[in-house]
Amino acid sequence: MPGFAVLTISDRCSAGLQTDTAGPAVERILREQWPGLDARQTIGRGLVPDSEEAIVTILRELCGQGYDLVLTVGGTGLSPRDITPEATRLVIDREVPGLGEAMRAEGAKAFQFAWLSRGIAGLCGRTLIVNLPGSENGSVESLRAILPLLPHALDVMAGGSTHPRAHAHA
Repeated sequence: MPGFAVLTISDRCSAGLQTDTAGPAVERILREQWPGLDARQTIGRGLVPDSEEAIVTILRELCGQGYDLVLTVGGTGLSPRDITPEATRLVIDREVPGLGEAMRAEGAKAFQFAWLSRGIAGLCGRTLIVNLPGSENGSVESLRAILPLLPHALDVMAGGSTHPRAHAHA
């Protein structure tokens, strides 16, 4: 069973000025996708401000703890404090650009401003890190856009080599 972590990146939420609704919504989707997760197999959760140092530190900690998938929520927009993609690039070894492209393309079908999200995805060792938008709706839609890809991605990252026929050239 893969291990997951959800990291909310928000100055307001970390200061207690706003309630994080996106992180819990993302966790609910993970539990729906992987119903084998139960009370004994909790999903790791974190909350940090929009600080490059804080983001890099916790991402490295989560990767070091052996999580298979770390989903960040927030800090992917155009605000000067939105630095999650830059911090993520300091941690990952290799980018997986198709995941960000898929999230933006699917999101833009309903919300044209999805094209302004700068979220990226990449590998840090055997951990896949994916940046999701900070709004509950944006994070849920983005995760749902890539959800069908994640089981295969996690399998391949763990050393699996079987490719579904529909994706034989991947």
